[in-house]
Amino acid sequence: MANQASASAGSGLHQPHPSPAVGGEEVVRGIAVEKFDIVKKWGINTYKCTKQLISERFGRGSRTVDLELETQIELLRETKRKYECVLQLARALTNHFYSLVQTQHALGDAFADLSQKSPELQEEFGYNAETQKLLCKNGETLLGAVNFFVSSINTLVNKTMEDTLMTVKQYETARLEYDAYRTDLEELSMGPRDASTLCRLDAAQSQFQSHKDKYEKLRADVAIKLKFLEENKIKVMHKQLLLFHNAISAYFAGNQQQLEQTLKQFNIKLKTPGAEKPSWLEEQ
Repeated sequence: MANQASASAGSGLHQPHPSPAVGGEEVVRGIAVEKFDIVKKWGINTYKCTKQLISERFGRGSRTVDLELETQIELLRETKRKYECVLQLARALTNHFYSLVQTQHALGDAFADLSQKSPELQEEFGYNAETQKLLCKNGETLLGAVNFFVSSINTLVNKTMEDTLMTVKQYETARLEYDAYRTDLEELSMGPRDASTLCRLDAAQSQFQSHKDKYEKLRADVAIKLKFLEENKIKVMHKQLLLFHNAISAYFAGNQQQLEQTLKQFNIKLKTPGAEKPSWLEEQ
């Protein structure tokens, strides 16, 4: 009876639940394994790409080449360098011309002051003050046009072209990966066909196809972006070069009306008088 009672009591006992700490350890271990797999894949990919890059540079490895696309890419890089030079010179022109306008403004004030204080030269100082005042006004108007030119070229070079070149960099990385896994697949295909090799060959084929799809997609993306960039560049530069020519010509011809008309033609608005710097453009 005692034994039966003892058995009955024992059957009513619950099995202890796993400690929360044990469950936490399993989660941490799972995360660690996942991170290890990511690092392992990254390391393998880096090794294959480095090996491919070195073999290409020493002329031992084959490289996939799209001559038409790579010619367009090189042309874009060369165009960007030339446009950066134009942008730098245009900014220098803006800074120098701004200093000139400020000097003309100060000189006009000095002439006006002397006109009031020098009765014997009042007329001479007076018309020189008016001339400098007019030159200063026209200079501020020209600065508005040149600043608009600089802003537009800056957007074209450092945003539009740079965005396309970022896609080009992704394409070039994908090309290197594609060739690395293609080479790896070719080397495995030339080896013995035992069970272990066949398993590795299947995995290599799958990885190669994945990188091939990525490479072809980015190649198509680059081709499209290059096409749109060229169209946009022509449109932007046609407008900006016309603006620059008309504004410079009108200013140095002393044609104030044509200079102001140029700004209206291109919807350029100047800041109100009294601003710290003359003619810095407002947002359209």
